[in-house]
Amino acid sequence: MEFPEFAPGMNARVELTVTDADTAQSIGSGDVPVLGTPRLLALAEAATVAATARQIPGGVTTVGSRAEIEHRAPTPVGRTVAATATLTKVDGRTLVFDVTVQDRGAIVAEVRVERILVDRQSFISRSERPIG
Repeated sequence: MEFPEFAPGMNARVELTVTDADTAQSIGSGDVPVLGTPRLLALAEAATVAATARQIPGGVTTVGSRAEIEHRAPTPVGRTVAATATLTKVDGRTLVFDVTVQDRGAIVAEVRVERILVDRQSFISRSERPIG
Protein backbone atom coordinates (compact mmCIF):
# COMPACT_ATOMS: atom_id res chain seq x y z
CA MET A 1 0.00 0.00 0.00
CA GLU A 2 1.22 3.47 -0.84
CA PHE A 3 0.98 6.04 1.94
CA PRO A 4 0.32 9.75 1.41
CA GLU A 5 3.04 12.34 1.90
CA PHE A 6 2.61 14.83 4.72
CA ALA A 7 4.52 18.04 5.36
CA PRO A 8 5.16 19.70 8.69
CA GLY A 9 2.85 22.63 9.37
CA MET A 10 -0.48 20.88 8.80
CA ASN A 11 -2.81 21.73 11.65
CA ALA A 12 -6.33 21.52 13.01
CA ARG A 13 -8.29 22.78 15.98
CA VAL A 14 -11.04 21.00 17.90
CA GLU A 15 -13.06 22.17 20.89
CA LEU A 16 -14.71 20.55 23.88
CA THR A 17 -17.14 22.03 26.37
CA VAL A 18 -16.37 20.19 29.59
CA THR A 19 -19.28 18.20 31.04
CA ASP A 20 -19.57 16.09 34.18
CA ALA A 21 -18.73 13.04 32.05
CA ASP A 22 -15.32 14.57 31.17
CA THR A 23 -14.19 15.07 34.77
CA ALA A 24 -11.50 13.17 36.62
CA GLN A 25 -14.19 12.03 39.07
CA SER A 26 -16.32 10.51 36.32
CA ILE A 27 -13.57 8.76 34.39
CA GLY A 28 -11.73 7.47 37.46
CA SER A 29 -8.46 9.36 37.03
CA GLY A 30 -8.89 11.40 40.21
CA ASP A 31 -11.44 12.75 42.60
CA VAL A 32 -11.87 16.34 41.47
CA PRO A 33 -14.69 17.73 39.28
CA VAL A 34 -12.43 19.18 36.54
CA LEU A 35 -11.36 18.04 33.06
CA GLY A 36 -9.59 14.70 33.49
CA THR A 37 -6.19 14.14 31.91
CA PRO A 38 -7.34 11.05 29.94
CA ARG A 39 -10.15 13.12 28.39
CA LEU A 40 -7.68 15.89 27.61
CA LEU A 41 -5.45 13.35 25.84
CA ALA A 42 -8.43 12.11 23.81
CA LEU A 43 -9.13 15.71 22.75
CA ALA A 44 -5.48 16.20 21.74
CA GLU A 45 -5.57 12.99 19.69
CA ALA A 46 -8.81 14.11 18.00
CA ALA A 47 -7.01 17.27 16.90
CA THR A 48 -4.14 15.22 15.39
CA VAL A 49 -6.62 13.04 13.49
CA ALA A 50 -8.39 16.15 12.18
CA ALA A 51 -5.07 17.62 11.00
CA THR A 52 -4.49 14.79 8.52
CA ALA A 53 -8.09 13.78 7.75
CA ARG A 54 -8.36 15.65 4.44
CA GLN A 55 -5.30 13.92 2.97
CA ILE A 56 -5.82 10.35 4.16
CA PRO A 57 -7.07 8.13 1.34
CA GLY A 58 -9.50 5.27 1.89
CA GLY A 59 -7.84 2.18 3.31
CA VAL A 60 -5.24 4.19 5.24
CA THR A 61 -5.46 5.52 8.79
CA THR A 62 -3.23 6.64 11.62
CA VAL A 63 -2.95 5.04 15.04
CA GLY A 64 -1.56 6.58 18.19
CA SER A 65 1.76 5.13 19.34
CA ARG A 66 3.11 7.57 21.95
CA ALA A 67 2.01 10.62 23.92
CA GLU A 68 3.63 12.97 26.41
CA ILE A 69 1.33 15.24 28.42
CA GLU A 70 1.98 18.26 30.58
CA HIS A 71 -1.39 19.08 32.14
CA ARG A 72 -0.76 22.47 33.77
CA ALA A 73 -4.09 23.84 34.96
CA PRO A 74 -7.61 22.67 35.89
CA THR A 75 -10.61 23.33 33.69
CA PRO A 76 -14.04 23.35 35.36
CA VAL A 77 -17.30 21.93 34.02
CA GLY A 78 -18.96 24.31 31.57
CA ARG A 79 -15.76 25.82 30.23
CA THR A 80 -14.72 25.26 26.60
CA VAL A 81 -11.17 24.18 25.80
CA ALA A 82 -9.59 24.22 22.34
CA ALA A 83 -6.85 21.83 21.20
CA THR A 84 -4.68 22.91 18.28
CA ALA A 85 -2.49 20.21 16.74
CA THR A 86 0.40 21.02 14.42
CA LEU A 87 2.37 18.38 12.53
CA THR A 88 6.00 19.09 13.46
CA LYS A 89 7.92 16.08 12.12
CA VAL A 90 7.52 13.31 9.55
CA ASP A 91 9.82 10.28 9.80
CA GLY A 92 8.73 7.64 7.32
CA ARG A 93 5.29 6.52 8.48
CA THR A 94 5.65 8.27 11.87
CA LEU A 95 3.91 11.63 12.30
CA VAL A 96 4.77 13.81 15.32
CA PHE A 97 2.36 16.50 16.48
CA ASP A 98 2.61 19.24 19.06
CA VAL A 99 -0.76 20.03 20.59
CA THR A 100 -1.61 23.07 22.68
CA VAL A 101 -4.80 23.03 24.74
CA GLN A 102 -6.15 26.42 25.76
CA ASP A 103 -8.89 27.68 28.04
CA ARG A 104 -9.81 31.32 27.41
CA GLY A 105 -6.43 31.88 25.74
CA ALA A 106 -4.40 30.44 28.62
CA ILE A 107 -2.44 27.23 28.02
CA VAL A 108 -3.80 24.43 30.19
CA ALA A 109 -1.82 21.60 28.57
CA GLU A 110 0.85 20.77 26.04
CA VAL A 111 0.87 17.35 24.45
CA ARG A 112 3.23 15.65 22.01
CA VAL A 113 1.53 12.86 20.06
CA GLU A 114 3.11 10.35 17.69
CA ARG A 115 0.89 8.58 15.19
CA ILE A 116 1.80 5.87 12.68
CA LEU A 117 0.35 5.59 9.17
CA VAL A 118 -1.06 2.09 8.66
CA ASP A 119 -3.07 0.08 6.19
CA ARG A 120 -6.46 -0.02 7.93
CA GLN A 121 -7.42 -3.61 6.99
CA SER A 122 -3.98 -5.07 7.77
CA PHE A 123 -4.00 -3.35 11.14
CA ILE A 124 -7.47 -4.67 12.00
CA SER A 125 -6.48 -8.18 10.86
CA ARG A 126 -3.40 -8.08 13.12
CA SER A 127 -5.57 -7.13 16.09
CA GLU A 128 -7.72 -10.22 15.58
CA ARG A 129 -4.80 -12.67 15.72
CA PRO A 130 -3.95 -14.43 18.99
CA ILE A 131 -1.05 -12.92 20.91
CA GLY A 132 1.95 -15.12 21.45
